[in-house]
Amino acid sequence: METKANYVLIGAFTILVTVVLLLFALWAAKYSSDKEWQNYAVVFNEPVTGLSEGSSVQYNGISVGTVESLRLSPADPRRVLATLRIQADAPIKVDTRAKMSQSGITGSPFIQLTGGSPSAALLVTVDRREMPVIRTEASALQNIADTANRLVARLDQVLSEENIAHVSNTLENIDNLTGSIAAEREDLREIIANARASSVELNATLAKAHNVVDDVDRELANKLPSLVGKLDRTLDKLESASDGANGIVNENRAAIRSFTSDGLGQVGPTLIELRALVRDLRQVTDRLDSGPASYLLGRDRPKEFEPK
Repeated sequence: METKANYVLIGAFTILVTVVLLLFALWAAKYSSDKEWQNYAVVFNEPVTGLSEGSSVQYNGISVGTVESLRLSPADPRRVLATLRIQADAPIKVDTRAKMSQSGITGSPFIQLTGGSPSAALLVTVDRREMPVIRTEASALQNIADTANRLVARLDQVLSEENIAHVSNTLENIDNLTGSIAAEREDLREIIANARASSVELNATLAKAHNVVDDVDRELANKLPSLVGKLDRTLDKLESASDGANGIVNENRAAIRSFTSDGLGQVGPTLIELRALVRDLRQVTDRLDSGPASYLLGRDRPKEFEPK
């Protein structure tokens, strides 16, 4: 019996040691796994269509982790909360950004991490929470969707009833204008022909005018030296005449001064006497015109004989 009891104790001890070793191995594996991975949170403000748990997380095109969970934000259902399981040695910086991406048109969506300047600090050293939050930016698909929405809104404004009415009126006016032009086709042809003829005549006239101007320029260029010579001689004569006049004035300066002081003073009385003389002469001529005999003989005019 004792031998059988010893076997039971040995077996129980062996099983216990095995379980303890297995638990230790599991703990060590989990600890090692936790040291190799870091969880991050991402908040998307756009739909994450096609993204699911287990989707790839890439950093500049290199796979660094997976999406661990996806759920709607309890405070705002328009937002999506994603938990990312990323390699602990991945350089997630404070300026690293996450966005939705897709490999090709038919590829599966994944999360793309971009940015991260060399001088920036690691996010885990700044954000001390259990899951640091990586900021997001709009994806290319979202930008395309926003642009398409804006284009559709603007297209709706352009294609409003009022603008359609304006376009219809414009097209009708253009139609009327083309009809009027077609009706006046012959007149337009005549106008175009006359314009062409006028253009030809104008070109000929311009050519003649150009030749005339060339002839005038040539003649003027030929006569210019003689004209300049004559002008120089005329200026010399004027200069000599001016010098002579200055000499005469200088020589007779005293006589001129005497005339201006004395002679001009006597001009006034002389003009007064001359005016009186002219008045007397006018009276004499008036008397001669009215009765020259009585004025010359100094008596009255003889009376004419009247027979009784």
